[in-house]
Amino acid sequence: MQRVYDFLKKCKTYYLATVDGDQPRVRPFGTVAIFEDKLYIQTARSKDVSKQIKANPKIEICGMTGGKWIRVEAIAVEDNRIEAEQHMLDEYPTLKERYQAGDGNNQVLYLKDATATIYSFEDDPVVIKF
Repeated sequence: MQRVYDFLKKCKTYYLATVDGDQPRVRPFGTVAIFEDKLYIQTARSKDVSKQIKANPKIEICGMTGGKWIRVEAIAVEDNRIEAEQHMLDEYPTLKERYQAGDGNNQVLYLKDATATIYSFEDDPVVIKF
């Protein structure tokens, strides 16, 4: 999991895919943190992405850096605890301009049953499950 975290941090921006009915939806994301041995992402409950994840928690993440790319398949699980929300805000202080832990809009989710694959044109794929 640490390798996946490090890769996504290097990407700075990665792309998160959800399903909206029968239509895929992809958007840029930038938050990633490790909290209590789980990999977390952050969004707002008011956004469509949050509603899509609630309806179907299966997500995919894709990012690229240094000539390699990663795909992560996972189930996004909401963590309503103030401690988890605060941890993400502490990792990304600029989020504090828009969110507060426990404000009802800040949403953190951890990745469950995740399979990450790191690809390149030169090396065999590396598969990481967590």
